[in-house]
Amino acid sequence: MMIKREIGEKGQVVIPKDIRKHLGLGIGTGVTFEVKNDEIIMKKEENSVDIVEDFFNTPKIKKKVSTKELKKIYEEQYG
Repeated sequence: MMIKREIGEKGQVVIPKDIRKHLGLGIGTGVTFEVKNDEIIMKKEENSVDIVEDFFNTPKIKKKVSTKELKKIYEEQYG
């Protein structure tokens, strides 16, 4: 995707709506700028909390299971 924009009086550039939507950039989303040769690379910052939650995400148990029920399930599966 390539879209041209002009730099405004304050040195600002508006990120086109299609690109914001595609990358999930919303109000308050952090971005990082990197300069390589004659190019500017802008990257969406990953939320460290989301990364940790994804890493440790485990399915939630909706129903509490007693020790007896766990033993019964274990015996049924593994004899």
